[in-house]
Amino acid sequence: MTLTRRAMLAQLGYLGSAGASLAALQSLGVLSPGSAKAAGFSLPPGSGSGKKVVVLGAGIAGLVSAYQLAKAGFDVTVLEARQRVGGRVWTIRGQDPIIQKNRPPQAANFAAGNYMNAGAARIPSSHEAILGYAKRFGVALEPYLNTNRSTGWDFGGKVYRERQMVFDMHGRIAEYLSGAMGKGALDAVMPKAERDAFRQFIGFWGGLDDKGVYGPNSSSGFTQWPGGYDTPGIAVEPLTMKQLLPGRAIALPYVFEAINDMQATMLQPVGGMDRIAAAIYEQVKPLVRLGVPVTAIRREGAGVRIEHAGGSTIADFAVVTLPGHLLDRIPNDFSPAKKKALKGIPYLPSAKVGFDAPRFWEDEGIYGGNAWTDRLNENVMYPSAGIGRERGVLIGAYVAGWTGRNNPQEFVAKPIAEQIAISRGSVEALHPGKSRLLGPGVAVNWGQVEYSEGVGAIGDDFGERKRGARYDELLRPEGPIVFAGEHLSYVGLWQEGAALSAHHAIELVHQMASA
Repeated sequence: MTLTRRAMLAQLGYLGSAGASLAALQSLGVLSPGSAKAAGFSLPPGSGSGKKVVVLGAGIAGLVSAYQLAKAGFDVTVLEARQRVGGRVWTIRGQDPIIQKNRPPQAANFAAGNYMNAGAARIPSSHEAILGYAKRFGVALEPYLNTNRSTGWDFGGKVYRERQMVFDMHGRIAEYLSGAMGKGALDAVMPKAERDAFRQFIGFWGGLDDKGVYGPNSSSGFTQWPGGYDTPGIAVEPLTMKQLLPGRAIALPYVFEAINDMQATMLQPVGGMDRIAAAIYEQVKPLVRLGVPVTAIRREGAGVRIEHAGGSTIADFAVVTLPGHLLDRIPNDFSPAKKKALKGIPYLPSAKVGFDAPRFWEDEGIYGGNAWTDRLNENVMYPSAGIGRERGVLIGAYVAGWTGRNNPQEFVAKPIAEQIAISRGSVEALHPGKSRLLGPGVAVNWGQVEYSEGVGAIGDDFGERKRGARYDELLRPEGPIVFAGEHLSYVGLWQEGAALSAHHAIELVHQMASA
């Protein structure tokens, strides 16, 4: 099975049994996000014939829908509850306010040019739809450094460099395999013609000596780095398997870069993740009404009537991109089957903590990448942008169930001040004496962010396998009302899924308008 982010969460218990890979779904034709159609999608010009469409939500799905519908000649109105676009693509800059339900108000304190991607943080190179919009609207991209062998792993109260953890694990696995082969343990399961080549390979892969023993390995790092003149390198002493596996929480970091949608090369927009949403917004800005929460979704004759702050909007069609668990609360004229399908959709309550700070990590040779820990903050993320500048924003926590199934719930149950303190303590463990350099810190708890209340749909009905009757019902139009959002894709928790679902939804509108 190809490991994706959803499959990883499945193995931690969020989504039930791990399902088939995204690659398998693509090969079966269920989804093809890497197709030319995804990157260059458009409806037939003039096919809208002035028919009215109201789009609910100005996140990625809503903005993509509005742009493509308007381009095809539909008369489009977008209603967005927030005073900003982008939805869960939220970049915090300068002194931006951070308002959350049942949390004290916060304000960022970031130096000019610095920012925190509170939501979406990276884009896989396979996500051709969202990258296609970036290219179409001239949004500059740069590499996002998702993996860095120089970062630290803090597990069981011990901190080691990622390079030592990864390459010593290779060495120990190879050593055990070589020893087992020497005793004939693989003879029954591996043809004799393959055994010699395999044993030679694992020795090379794991850095074994000619006796099949693992010893100090330069790939794992040095206690004395090689230098000029008479300065030979002194490799670190290998870690034991007990040190390499101090607990279950460490499993994910070992396979993180193998996850299908975490593989290099990852990308990010220059200047903040919201630059793509902002670029699409510029194309449809006159059509978008901000600060207009929807209060009811009604059928009116053959069309729709959307009730909202300040009145109502009547249209021939509606594209609803609101998260499923929030849509469930809005009075509507949906069928009993739709209402049942919307009940109880779980959303991941992820959290991030950010600090503006001088780039002390670069003094330690760390340029981008992630540190890992079994503390509740789970992840420390080093900025890939602005390398060499005086200051940057260090993400001191990205809590999403990476290293512990219940970490998101436990972390967000704590007061904001304690979340920041946990993150600061994790930075101190990774960089002794440096946490004093961190700025005040801000925390975003997505479960308390109004109009989001989570970062993405999870649960058995939104897993990797071909989904069942509930999912099919969520996809089904309600007369002139169609639905879109990351939860209505097999690329959930990503901007790509939002864009691809929007493509499918507006194709339905086009078909109905052309009937």
